[in-house]
Amino acid sequence: MACLVSRDTYERWLVQLTDLPSVSGKEDAVITWVTRWVRRRRDLTLARDRSGNLYITQNRQLRSAPIWLTAHMDHPGFVASSVDGNTVAWEFRGGVRDEYYSGAVIEWLDRTEVVGRSRIDQFRRTDAGISGTSKRLRGSTVPSVGAIGRWHFAPSRLGISRGRLRANACDDLAGVAAALAVLDQSRVRDELSDVGVILTRAEEMGFVGAIGAAKGARIPARSRLVCIEMSRASADAPMGAGPVIRVGDASSVFSPGLTNALAMLAAQMGQTDGFASQRKLMTGGSCEATAFVAYGHIAACVCLPLSNYHNMGELDEVERRRVPAQVAPEEISLADWHGMVDFLVEALARLDEGEALIRAKLDRQFEATRAIL
Repeated sequence: MACLVSRDTYERWLVQLTDLPSVSGKEDAVITWVTRWVRRRRDLTLARDRSGNLYITQNRQLRSAPIWLTAHMDHPGFVASSVDGNTVAWEFRGGVRDEYYSGAVIEWLDRTEVVGRSRIDQFRRTDAGISGTSKRLRGSTVPSVGAIGRWHFAPSRLGISRGRLRANACDDLAGVAAALAVLDQSRVRDELSDVGVILTRAEEMGFVGAIGAAKGARIPARSRLVCIEMSRASADAPMGAGPVIRVGDASSVFSPGLTNALAMLAAQMGQTDGFASQRKLMTGGSCEATAFVAYGHIAACVCLPLSNYHNMGELDEVERRRVPAQVAPEEISLADWHGMVDFLVEALARLDEGEALIRAKLDRQFEATRAIL
């Protein structure tokens, strides 16, 4: 049974996935990539639910409380709604501030190939979302209706350099790559036989794929879900300081027992192995753990601090009105990403131990000081 643990291999998956075009409801390129990845591994099985979410499981005996890593396959982007001569009308699926649209260039893709570019000339925000029009650039082909569009970046701005990945879509395709890397290592460890992966759709439109999964019957009772996310970096949660045990998001806090187990294991690994991690309430957005917890599942989240969240360059400075808004590639620390993969492999193998650590600590404290009572 082959288990690819080379960091170069994992980075290749990371670069390939974060370069794929994917928009809420149009995650086909990612689904194709993942389907091929699973088919090359005969010890894995791929299934889908009615919402189109993917479930990857190992063909081994599962324990009574399986562990699922979750990540979402979409990223904010454009969908061509009509084409009239050189004018492309579009809708935008996801959350980006209004300042970033004016004059920006969209590149349109057929499957994974760029077929043309257009420049935004007008847009409007309504209760239904953002829509607008763009004009075809000279030398470009107009896209077909339904084509995916994304912000155009020169190739020189993308890729791995100086310990960072700059990509069209780290959120959350870097999470997809991390989940698959952890699963790849789980395949040859007996204590990780119950680790599976759920890849969801349309997170950027209100995590409706995750809601469908949470309400469905494919997640066994007593499952534990660890959501992998990319979350907006801040001065309090900077890039390069390690992955974040995310206590909650802008909407909710997550399951305390599972969250505490991950945090305790991260702290212990920091003391013994020098593992760098952070424990934060990341309120820059909401993630799928909120949906899973709301529907009665046990869920926690591990995330990476992300620069240029949703391709909004220098977002902090734009919000302070100090610089003009310009789109930019999303950016993560490679050390953070590898640290998250390494941590999850070890932490998932010790989750039961982690859940007991905090009680053991309190028991010791009680025995040491109970005489004062």
